[in-house]
Amino acid sequence: MSYTALAALAVVVALCMDWVVLRTRVTATRRWWSAYAIVLVFQLVTNGWLTGRRIVTYDPRAIIGSGQVRFIGDGRLVFAPVEDLGFGFALALASVAWWCWWNRRLGATEE
Repeated sequence: MSYTALAALAVVVALCMDWVVLRTRVTATRRWWSAYAIVLVFQLVTNGWLTGRRIVTYDPRAIIGSGQVRFIGDGRLVFAPVEDLGFGFALALASVAWWCWWNRRLGATEE
């Protein structure tokens, strides 16, 4: 399975977990999208630094675009493949959804 397919699958699984399995509906809140914007900025900075300096490389057959490292274009955003955005979104969403679910289950109050 390609990195593109795995990233897309991760996003779908995280959204299903948020809406159907855990029923936290984190993505329906403005608080989530505000927090995710902050996460996204730092993800782009970190991924950009790692991929722009070629510390992390990707097989061009597994990602959108070619193997050329560009700042923007050819399937890349701030040097990193766009698939990284999907994985980052899925990871952040799954973590927050589980956190909210456990807080509810343990009786903690949300502020």
